[in-house]
Amino acid sequence: MIYASQQKILYSLFISLLMLFSFKAMAKSPVYTALFSDIAVSGYDTVAYFTEGKAVKGSDDYSIEYQDTEWRFKNSDNLAIFKADPAKYAPQYGGYCAWAVANNDTAKGDPLQWTLLNGKLYLNYDADIQSKWLKDKEALIRTADQNWPGVIQ
Repeated sequence: MIYASQQKILYSLFISLLMLFSFKAMAKSPVYTALFSDIAVSGYDTVAYFTEGKAVKGSDDYSIEYQDTEWRFKNSDNLAIFKADPAKYAPQYGGYCAWAVANNDTAKGDPLQWTLLNGKLYLNYDADIQSKWLKDKEALIRTADQNWPGVIQ
């Protein structure tokens, strides 16, 4: 049996959650992070894509706040490189899936599905989407550049 006071609490919680998700849907962060997280690129070191050619997990021991989001790196050298020019090492479109942005939408960017092209890092949603992306990435980049940042506003 639910008492009137419990019903009011449950109703308040429901309304609060509904408002939270409605607000989240209205305006998206310029940097993709997982739900209930403020960590960019799922904690992967964005500099490592450029220097090592692979996805490498970062550490909370080497982190910085950039664009109101925490960015992690595997070591102090990569952290220093990022600090010197964060825009160069941050993924395009805030780490959202580049293919989705080209299609005037947003989706999570998977740090294991990535491409470096002309000195820029692009993430994709998954391997299937990345295969579509790779077939025509130059044209998709031109379209995504036109769509960004409108897709998050």
